[in-house]
Formats: sequence, structure tokens, C-alpha cells
Amino acid sequence: MKDYAAQYLTEVQNILTTVCATQMEAIHTAASWLVDATVAGHKLYAVGCGHAGLLAQELFYRSGGLVVMNPLFAPGLQLDVTPITLTSDIERIPDYGATVIKRKALNEGDVLIVHSVSGRNPVGIDMALQAKKQGAKVIALTNLAYSKQSTSRHVSGKRLFECADLVLDNCGAIGDAAVQIDNFAERTGPTSTAVGAAILNAIVCQAVGEFTERGITPPVFVSANLEGGDAHNKKIMEQYRDQIKYL
Repeated sequence: MKDYAAQYLTEVQNILTTVCATQMEAIHTAASWLVDATVAGHKLYAVGCGHAGLLAQELFYRSGGLVVMNPLFAPGLQLDVTPITLTSDIERIPDYGATVIKRKALNEGDVLIVHSVSGRNPVGIDMALQAKKQGAKVIALTNLAYSKQSTSRHVSGKRLFECADLVLDNCGAIGDAAVQIDNFAERTGPTSTAVGAAILNAIVCQAVGEFTERGITPPVFVSANLEGGDAHNKKIMEQYRDQIKYL
């Protein structure tokens, strides 16, 4: 039998190579926006629907991550819904995303990262549009090839990449799954979570470096399982309490 496991890992490696070749300018810009907003006392948010929402969870309250990164959770958009198919229905509801952003009170100078692989569903698009109305900067993490061949489900006819201030392309396959199995029509091996997490963590690393270049101690968690970790984290969370919305 072919080594499909190795093929998948190779696909991820190839996509990451493409990301490095094409997305670094956007990654650096995103990092600068996060630092600028944090220094100015503004808030950072990340959101996604279904599996795309896993990356909002990836970014917050973890060792090596930014203390000031806030996940945006809303009923029906995470993977704790039963039946799980409700998530697909809810992310297509017009204006729900705008209502979520209004309730979260994003303000001028805040930054919102919206992750949607296809970028075609109303919730993510409405979140981006409403956040911009409220003065926030919007970063879209999406799959441009996939999105450009998809028809928008939003009343405006726009897709997420057309609504953002900055676009990060995960450079994945159309439909996300990347591995073709012999004698099986459908592909397997989605790459958006692995590659998307790498892109966002790369942004965090760049941001931490930029904090230091500005002479600012980066607001970064250390592992609570290291000696002194609890004390460090308690101190840094207290310092940035006004910019933290997950406590």
C-alpha cells in the first residue's frame, strides 16, 4: 500500500513552503498591527466557525502565546453543538455575525482575525463588515484559490477576502483536503488547521520580536507547569487586565 501518511505530511510541508514564499509580507504586517494595537491599549480578537474556530482557541491562554489575544465565542459556532450539523446552518444565518460583533463591542483600533477557509458564509463576512464599521482592523485567514471559485452566500455577494483590511492565504487545496487515495473519489487530509495554526503562531513570534525591538517586555504566557510559571502569568494578566476579555 502507498504511504498516504507520508504523502499528507509532504503536502503540509509543501504548503508551508508556499506560505513562506508568498505570505511573509502579510505575516509581518499582521504582527505589527497586533503590536500597535496592544501598545495603544486596544484589544485583539480571533474568531472562526466550526473547525475554523479551533484556531481562535489555538491563539489564547497557552504557553508562548499572547496574553492579550481574545477568542470570540458565540452560541452555535463551536464544535460543542449537538447535532453538529447545526454549525453549518447557523454560520449561514444573515446578520448573526454582525449581532455577535455588536455585543462584543469592538472599538476603533482593535484588531479582529477572522478564519474561514472558503470565506463564503454570512457569519464570517458579517463579522468582518461589522467590525470595520466599529473601527476595528480586520485580518482574514482564508484559502484564496478555494474562495475565488466559490459563490458567496452573503447578500452582498462578497467573500471574506473582499471584506478584510489584510488577507492571509493558507495556500491549501480547493476543498481543503489534500490527499488523493487510489480507487477512492474523495480526497482526505485537510491542511487548513495545521497550516493556519503555523501561520498564526508565526505572526505571534514576529509580534513578540517586535515588542522586544520596541523595548517592551512581550505579554507572553509561560507554561504553568514550569517553576515560576503561575506567578509570571498572574503578573502579566494583571498588567493587561483591561485588554483581556476571557477571564
